[in-house]
Amino acid sequence: MLYNAAKLLLFLEMSKYFDRFCYLCRKFLDMKISKNRYLQGFVVVVLFLALVRLVFPSVAEPRLAENEKGQDSKEVDSLKGISAASSEESSTADDASSASGEASSSLVADDLKKDELSAAPDTAMAGMASIFFDKDGKEVKHRIFSVPHFGNTFPDQQDVQILAANQHGVAPVQNREEAEHSKGKLVYVGSNPFFYVDKLNNSIPYLVPKASVLLQDIGRAYFDSLQIKGIPLHKIIVTSILRTKDDVAKLRTRNGNATENSCHLYGTTFDICYNRYKQIQTKNQPRRQVQNDTLKWVFSEVLRDFRNKNRCYIKYEVHQGCFHITVR
Repeated sequence: MLYNAAKLLLFLEMSKYFDRFCYLCRKFLDMKISKNRYLQGFVVVVLFLALVRLVFPSVAEPRLAENEKGQDSKEVDSLKGISAASSEESSTADDASSASGEASSSLVADDLKKDELSAAPDTAMAGMASIFFDKDGKEVKHRIFSVPHFGNTFPDQQDVQILAANQHGVAPVQNREEAEHSKGKLVYVGSNPFFYVDKLNNSIPYLVPKASVLLQDIGRAYFDSLQIKGIPLHKIIVTSILRTKDDVAKLRTRNGNATENSCHLYGTTFDICYNRYKQIQTKNQPRRQVQNDTLKWVFSEVLRDFRNKNRCYIKYEVHQGCFHITVR
Protein backbone atom coordinates (compact mmCIF):
# COMPACT_ATOMS: atom_id res chain seq x y z
CA MET A 1 0.00 0.00 0.00
CA LEU A 2 2.75 2.43 0.96
CA TYR A 3 4.67 1.43 -2.18
CA ASN A 4 1.70 2.28 -4.41
CA ALA A 5 1.21 5.63 -2.63
CA ALA A 6 4.87 6.50 -3.08
CA LYS A 7 4.64 5.51 -6.71
CA LEU A 8 1.61 7.78 -7.18
CA LEU A 9 3.38 10.75 -5.54
CA LEU A 10 6.38 10.15 -7.77
CA PHE A 11 4.12 10.09 -10.79
CA LEU A 12 2.51 13.41 -9.82
CA GLU A 13 5.90 14.93 -9.28
CA MET A 14 7.08 13.71 -12.64
CA SER A 15 3.96 15.13 -14.31
CA LYS A 16 5.13 18.59 -13.31
CA TYR A 17 8.45 17.92 -15.00
CA PHE A 18 6.63 16.51 -17.98
CA ASP A 19 4.65 19.73 -18.39
CA ARG A 20 7.86 21.65 -18.14
CA PHE A 21 9.42 19.29 -20.69
CA CYS A 22 6.57 19.82 -23.13
CA TYR A 23 6.89 23.62 -22.73
CA LEU A 24 10.60 23.42 -23.46
CA CYS A 25 9.98 21.22 -26.49
CA ARG A 26 7.50 23.72 -27.95
CA LYS A 27 9.88 26.54 -27.31
CA PHE A 28 12.69 24.51 -28.78
CA LEU A 29 10.74 23.94 -31.96
CA ASP A 30 10.02 27.66 -32.31
CA MET A 31 13.72 28.42 -32.10
CA LYS A 32 16.14 28.20 -34.97
CA ILE A 33 17.68 24.76 -34.61
CA SER A 34 21.45 24.54 -34.78
CA LYS A 35 23.61 21.46 -34.61
CA ASN A 36 24.49 21.88 -30.94
CA ARG A 37 20.88 22.57 -29.91
CA TYR A 38 19.73 19.51 -31.84
CA LEU A 39 22.21 17.31 -30.00
CA GLN A 40 21.21 18.82 -26.66
CA GLY A 41 17.55 18.15 -27.35
CA PHE A 42 18.28 14.58 -28.39
CA VAL A 43 20.20 13.95 -25.18
CA VAL A 44 17.37 15.39 -23.08
CA VAL A 45 14.78 13.17 -24.78
CA VAL A 46 16.91 10.05 -24.31
CA LEU A 47 17.45 10.81 -20.63
CA PHE A 48 13.77 11.41 -20.10
CA LEU A 49 12.77 8.13 -21.75
CA ALA A 50 15.39 6.26 -19.74
CA LEU A 51 13.98 7.75 -16.53
CA VAL A 52 10.45 6.67 -17.49
CA ARG A 53 11.70 3.16 -18.28
CA LEU A 54 13.45 2.99 -14.92
CA VAL A 55 10.44 4.15 -12.90
CA PHE A 56 7.81 2.21 -14.88
CA PRO A 57 9.46 -0.96 -16.21
CA SER A 58 6.08 -2.37 -17.20
CA VAL A 59 5.91 -0.02 -20.21
CA ALA A 60 8.57 -2.11 -21.95
CA GLU A 61 6.79 -5.45 -21.49
CA PRO A 62 4.67 -6.81 -24.37
CA ARG A 63 0.97 -6.34 -23.69
CA LEU A 64 0.02 -9.65 -25.31
CA ALA A 65 2.24 -11.76 -23.09
CA GLU A 66 -0.39 -12.28 -20.38
CA ASN A 67 -3.14 -12.97 -22.90
CA GLU A 68 -0.98 -15.48 -24.72
CA LYS A 69 -0.07 -17.19 -21.45
CA GLY A 70 -3.73 -17.47 -20.49
CA GLN A 71 -4.72 -18.76 -23.89
CA ASP A 72 -1.88 -21.27 -23.93
CA SER A 73 -2.81 -22.53 -20.49
CA LYS A 74 -6.40 -23.02 -21.59
CA GLU A 75 -5.30 -24.93 -24.66
CA VAL A 76 -2.96 -27.09 -22.59
CA ASP A 77 -5.77 -27.91 -20.14
CA SER A 78 -8.09 -28.83 -22.97
CA LEU A 79 -5.46 -31.01 -24.57
CA LYS A 80 -4.80 -32.71 -21.26
CA GLY A 81 -8.48 -33.50 -20.94
CA ILE A 82 -8.68 -34.91 -24.43
CA SER A 83 -5.51 -36.97 -23.99
CA ALA A 84 -6.75 -38.33 -20.67
CA ALA A 85 -10.01 -39.47 -22.25
CA SER A 86 -8.31 -40.99 -25.25
CA SER A 87 -5.72 -42.73 -23.06
CA GLU A 88 -8.45 -44.50 -21.11
CA GLU A 89 -10.07 -45.69 -24.32
CA SER A 90 -6.85 -46.91 -25.89
CA SER A 91 -5.33 -48.50 -22.80
CA THR A 92 -6.77 -51.91 -23.60
CA ALA A 93 -5.59 -51.74 -27.21
CA ASP A 94 -2.12 -50.70 -26.09
CA ASP A 95 -1.88 -53.64 -23.74
CA ALA A 96 -2.81 -56.02 -26.53
CA SER A 97 -0.26 -54.61 -29.01
CA SER A 98 2.58 -53.93 -26.55
CA ALA A 99 4.32 -57.24 -27.21
CA SER A 100 4.29 -56.83 -31.00
CA GLY A 101 5.25 -53.15 -30.66
CA GLU A 102 8.32 -53.99 -28.60
CA ALA A 103 9.42 -56.59 -31.13
CA SER A 104 8.95 -54.26 -34.09
CA SER A 105 10.72 -51.39 -32.30
CA SER A 106 13.70 -53.60 -31.61
CA LEU A 107 13.84 -54.54 -35.30
CA VAL A 108 13.64 -50.88 -36.31
CA ALA A 109 16.42 -50.03 -33.85
CA ASP A 110 18.61 -52.75 -35.33
CA ASP A 111 17.96 -51.48 -38.85
CA LEU A 112 18.80 -47.91 -37.84
CA LYS A 113 22.01 -49.10 -36.22
CA LYS A 114 22.97 -50.91 -39.43
CA ASP A 115 22.22 -47.82 -41.49
CA GLU A 116 24.38 -45.70 -39.21
CA LEU A 117 27.27 -48.13 -39.55
CA SER A 118 26.91 -48.24 -43.32
CA ALA A 119 26.87 -44.44 -43.55
CA ALA A 120 29.79 -43.98 -41.15
CA PRO A 121 33.40 -43.86 -42.38
CA ASP A 122 35.06 -47.23 -42.73
CA THR A 123 37.22 -46.49 -39.69
CA ALA A 124 34.29 -47.74 -37.60
CA MET A 125 34.26 -51.16 -39.21
CA ALA A 126 35.51 -53.76 -36.76
CA GLY A 127 38.27 -51.46 -35.54
CA MET A 128 40.31 -52.03 -38.68
CA ALA A 129 42.63 -49.34 -40.01
CA SER A 130 41.26 -47.56 -43.06
CA ILE A 131 43.19 -46.50 -46.14
CA PHE A 132 40.68 -43.74 -46.86
CA PHE A 133 40.19 -42.07 -43.45
CA ASP A 134 42.31 -41.59 -40.34
CA LYS A 135 41.17 -42.25 -36.77
CA ASP A 136 39.51 -38.81 -36.62
CA GLY A 137 37.45 -39.45 -39.75
CA LYS A 138 39.48 -37.09 -41.95
CA GLU A 139 40.38 -38.08 -45.49
CA VAL A 140 43.90 -39.45 -45.80
CA LYS A 141 46.14 -37.91 -48.46
CA HIS A 142 48.06 -40.59 -50.36
CA ARG A 143 51.44 -39.91 -51.89
CA ILE A 144 52.63 -40.95 -55.35
CA PHE A 145 55.56 -43.37 -55.20
CA SER A 146 55.65 -44.86 -58.73
CA VAL A 147 57.97 -47.88 -59.12
CA PRO A 148 61.76 -48.08 -58.66
CA HIS A 149 62.52 -48.95 -62.29
CA PHE A 150 60.02 -49.55 -65.11
CA GLY A 151 62.14 -52.12 -66.94
CA ASN A 152 62.90 -54.14 -63.82
CA THR A 153 59.34 -53.93 -62.46
CA PHE A 154 57.78 -55.07 -65.77
CA PRO A 155 60.32 -57.49 -67.29
CA ASP A 156 58.04 -60.16 -68.83
CA GLN A 157 59.43 -60.90 -72.30
CA GLN A 158 57.85 -62.59 -75.32
CA ASP A 159 58.88 -66.11 -74.30
CA VAL A 160 56.96 -65.79 -71.02
CA GLN A 161 53.85 -64.11 -72.39
CA ILE A 162 53.44 -66.41 -75.37
CA LEU A 163 52.94 -69.40 -73.07
CA ALA A 164 50.02 -67.68 -71.32
CA ALA A 165 48.62 -66.57 -74.69
CA ASN A 166 48.62 -70.15 -76.00
CA GLN A 167 46.96 -71.39 -72.80
CA HIS A 168 44.13 -68.82 -72.51
CA GLY A 169 43.70 -67.54 -76.07
CA VAL A 170 41.94 -68.49 -79.27
CA ALA A 171 43.51 -69.88 -82.41
CA PRO A 172 45.14 -67.21 -84.61
CA VAL A 173 43.21 -66.13 -87.71
CA GLN A 174 44.59 -65.15 -91.09
CA ASN A 175 42.55 -62.04 -91.84
CA ARG A 176 39.56 -59.95 -90.76
CA GLU A 177 37.09 -62.23 -92.55
CA GLU A 178 38.19 -65.23 -90.52
CA ALA A 179 38.10 -63.10 -87.39
CA GLU A 180 34.38 -62.57 -87.94
CA HIS A 181 33.82 -66.31 -87.48
CA SER A 182 35.79 -66.34 -84.20
CA LYS A 183 33.77 -63.61 -82.49
CA GLY A 184 31.71 -66.23 -80.64
CA LYS A 185 34.73 -66.84 -78.41
CA LEU A 186 35.64 -63.15 -78.05
CA VAL A 187 34.23 -60.10 -76.29
CA TYR A 188 33.89 -56.63 -77.80
CA VAL A 189 35.92 -54.05 -75.84
CA GLY A 190 35.64 -51.03 -78.12
CA SER A 191 33.47 -49.07 -75.66
CA ASN A 192 33.95 -49.00 -71.91
CA PRO A 193 33.60 -46.30 -69.22
CA PHE A 194 36.95 -47.18 -67.61
CA PHE A 195 39.25 -46.97 -70.63
CA TYR A 196 39.45 -45.45 -74.09
CA VAL A 197 40.25 -47.40 -77.23
CA ASP A 198 42.38 -45.42 -79.65
CA LYS A 199 41.91 -45.54 -83.42
CA LEU A 200 43.02 -49.05 -84.37
CA ASN A 201 44.85 -49.42 -87.68
CA ASN A 202 46.41 -52.85 -87.19
CA SER A 203 44.05 -54.58 -84.76
CA ILE A 204 40.39 -55.02 -83.89
CA PRO A 205 38.70 -54.38 -80.48
CA TYR A 206 38.12 -57.97 -79.35
CA LEU A 207 39.56 -60.01 -76.46
CA VAL A 208 38.89 -63.31 -74.76
CA PRO A 209 36.54 -62.84 -71.76
CA LYS A 210 39.30 -63.27 -69.19
CA ALA A 211 41.44 -60.58 -70.81
CA SER A 212 38.42 -58.30 -71.15
CA VAL A 213 37.77 -58.54 -67.41
CA LEU A 214 41.43 -57.82 -66.72
CA LEU A 215 41.40 -54.69 -68.88
CA GLN A 216 38.27 -53.37 -67.22
CA ASP A 217 39.65 -54.07 -63.75
CA ILE A 218 42.84 -52.18 -64.59
CA GLY A 219 40.87 -49.17 -65.81
CA ARG A 220 38.65 -49.14 -62.75
CA ALA A 221 41.58 -49.54 -60.35
CA TYR A 222 43.30 -46.63 -62.09
CA PHE A 223 40.20 -44.47 -61.46
CA ASP A 224 40.27 -45.43 -57.78
CA SER A 225 43.97 -44.65 -57.47
CA LEU A 226 43.58 -41.22 -59.09
CA GLN A 227 40.63 -40.41 -56.86
CA ILE A 228 42.36 -41.38 -53.63
CA LYS A 229 45.43 -39.33 -54.57
CA GLY A 230 43.37 -36.24 -55.41
CA ILE A 231 44.18 -36.26 -59.14
CA PRO A 232 41.52 -35.46 -61.80
CA LEU A 233 40.21 -38.59 -63.50
CA HIS A 234 41.87 -39.73 -66.74
CA LYS A 235 41.18 -42.78 -68.88
CA ILE A 236 43.95 -45.07 -70.01
CA ILE A 237 44.28 -45.37 -73.79
CA VAL A 238 44.39 -48.83 -75.41
CA THR A 239 46.41 -48.71 -78.62
CA SER A 240 46.47 -52.33 -79.81
CA ILE A 241 44.31 -55.40 -79.15
CA LEU A 242 43.60 -58.47 -81.34
CA ARG A 243 45.65 -58.84 -84.52
CA THR A 244 45.31 -61.14 -87.46
CA LYS A 245 48.26 -62.71 -89.27
CA ASP A 246 47.85 -60.18 -92.07
CA ASP A 247 47.96 -57.36 -89.49
CA VAL A 248 51.17 -58.73 -88.01
CA ALA A 249 52.81 -59.10 -91.42
CA LYS A 250 51.86 -55.56 -92.35
CA LEU A 251 53.09 -54.22 -89.04
CA ARG A 252 56.46 -55.96 -89.27
CA THR A 253 57.31 -54.00 -92.39
CA ARG A 254 57.64 -50.80 -90.35
CA ASN A 255 58.02 -52.02 -86.75
CA GLY A 256 61.09 -54.06 -85.98
CA ASN A 257 59.81 -55.02 -82.50
CA ALA A 258 56.77 -56.82 -83.91
CA THR A 259 57.24 -60.61 -83.84
CA GLU A 260 55.69 -63.09 -86.22
CA ASN A 261 54.19 -65.17 -83.42
CA SER A 262 52.74 -62.18 -81.61
CA CYS A 263 50.71 -62.57 -78.42
CA HIS A 264 48.12 -60.25 -79.99
CA LEU A 265 47.11 -63.11 -82.30
CA TYR A 266 45.43 -64.98 -79.45
CA GLY A 267 43.11 -62.29 -78.06
CA THR A 268 44.83 -62.35 -74.68
CA THR A 269 47.06 -59.31 -75.07
CA PHE A 270 46.59 -55.55 -75.30
CA ASP A 271 48.83 -52.50 -75.30
CA ILE A 272 48.23 -49.41 -73.13
CA CYS A 273 50.29 -46.30 -73.86
CA TYR A 274 51.97 -44.57 -70.92
CA ASN A 275 52.61 -41.15 -72.48
CA ARG A 276 49.02 -40.23 -73.37
CA TYR A 277 45.83 -40.20 -71.29
CA LYS A 278 42.28 -39.06 -72.02
CA GLN A 279 41.06 -36.45 -69.56
CA ILE A 280 37.50 -36.72 -68.28
CA GLN A 281 35.91 -33.28 -68.29
CA THR A 282 33.08 -31.21 -69.71
CA LYS A 283 32.84 -27.66 -71.03
CA ASN A 284 30.98 -26.60 -67.89
CA GLN A 285 33.37 -28.40 -65.54
CA PRO A 286 36.94 -28.18 -66.86
CA ARG A 287 39.61 -30.08 -64.95
CA ARG A 288 43.07 -28.91 -64.00
CA GLN A 289 45.89 -30.10 -66.19
CA VAL A 290 48.08 -32.95 -64.96
CA GLN A 291 51.51 -33.86 -66.29
CA ASN A 292 51.76 -37.16 -68.13
CA ASP A 293 54.64 -38.25 -65.91
CA THR A 294 52.40 -37.98 -62.84
CA LEU A 295 49.71 -40.07 -64.52
CA LYS A 296 52.32 -42.59 -65.61
CA TRP A 297 53.65 -42.95 -62.06
CA VAL A 298 50.18 -43.65 -60.71
CA PHE A 299 49.43 -46.08 -63.53
CA SER A 300 52.67 -47.99 -62.91
CA GLU A 301 51.61 -48.51 -59.28
CA VAL A 302 48.31 -50.00 -60.44
CA LEU A 303 49.97 -52.34 -62.94
CA ARG A 304 52.55 -53.44 -60.38
CA ASP A 305 49.74 -54.50 -58.02
CA PHE A 306 48.01 -56.52 -60.76
CA ARG A 307 51.26 -58.22 -61.70
CA ASN A 308 52.04 -59.03 -58.06
CA LYS A 309 48.59 -60.63 -57.78
CA ASN A 310 49.46 -62.90 -60.74
CA ARG A 311 46.70 -61.41 -62.87
CA CYS A 312 48.92 -60.66 -65.88
CA TYR A 313 52.36 -60.47 -67.46
CA ILE A 314 53.65 -56.97 -68.33
CA LYS A 315 56.46 -55.79 -70.57
CA TYR A 316 57.60 -52.17 -70.52
CA GLU A 317 58.04 -51.18 -74.18
CA VAL A 318 60.53 -48.31 -74.44
CA HIS A 319 60.37 -47.64 -78.18
CA GLN A 320 56.62 -48.16 -78.59
CA GLY A 321 55.72 -46.11 -75.51
CA CYS A 322 53.32 -48.66 -74.07
CA PHE A 323 52.80 -51.44 -71.54
CA HIS A 324 52.48 -54.82 -73.28
CA ILE A 325 50.04 -56.83 -71.12
CA THR A 326 48.95 -60.48 -71.37
CA VAL A 327 46.37 -62.12 -69.12
CA ARG A 328 47.45 -65.02 -66.87
